[in-house]
Amino acid sequence: MTAKVTLSFSDDTIADARRYAERDGMSLSAWMDKAAKEKALRELFGAHADVLRRAGLDKLEKQALADEADYETVTDALRGGLTQSGGRRPRRSGGGNDKRAA
Repeated sequence: MTAKVTLSFSDDTIADARRYAERDGMSLSAWMDKAAKEKALRELFGAHADVLRRAGLDKLEKQALADEADYETVTDALRGGLTQSGGRRPRRSGGGNDKRAA
C-alpha cells in the first residue's frame, strides 16, 4: 500500500535527494522511501545495541564472533588451509557471517 503525502524540504536537501535518486536509477519517491526505511532501521538497531550494552550482552556477542573466527581458522587448517606452495590461503572478510559449503 502507498500513501500520498505532502512534505517540505530545504532546497539543498531536495536537490541532493534528486541527485542521489538519479544516480541510483530510482524515482525521488522511491529513493526517499528507501532513505526513510534505512533511517528507521538504524534507529531500531541502535536502540537494540544500547539494550545489549546495558545488559552486558555485547561482550558475549564479541566473544561469540571471536569463537567463530577461531573455529573457522581450525576448520580451514583441517581442510588443508595451506596452499600447494606452503603459504596460507588468504583469509576471507565479512566477519565470519557467510558460511562455506563443506
